[in-house]
Amino acid sequence: MTVEEHPARAASKRSMAAVGARDRAAWLALWHEDGCVEDPVGVSWLDPTGEGHRGKEAIGRFFDTTIATLEGIRFDITDSFAAGDEVANVGTIHLTLPGGTTGRCEGVFVYKVDDAGLLVSLRAFWENDRLNATFSTA
Repeated sequence: MTVEEHPARAASKRSMAAVGARDRAAWLALWHEDGCVEDPVGVSWLDPTGEGHRGKEAIGRFFDTTIATLEGIRFDITDSFAAGDEVANVGTIHLTLPGGTTGRCEGVFVYKVDDAGLLVSLRAFWENDRLNATFSTA
């Protein structure tokens, strides 16, 4: 008997793979037209209004100004909890900035999908001060 993977968990894995490959087209293809990225949740230097990046155009701009600027990004998910149409992944995102500086972003990353399995939201809970404290050069 094969157990089917939860749709939100499967979508989160596809999202992390596309982001890890820095494949903008593949990542945007996973999103519902009205999807919303809150990364991090609330007001931040990445989202001055705290309202998230809504719609594929805004999500594409978010990719261009964050993910595309990195030399590398790798996800280490240590736990995952699926319920309803969402999954909460607990883990660390390992970042490599231009010039070789590295950092770790620990957090909880919540993905929600629609009935077709498209992402309708990504809500990332992490703290900028904790991320900044991890940056180091080789």
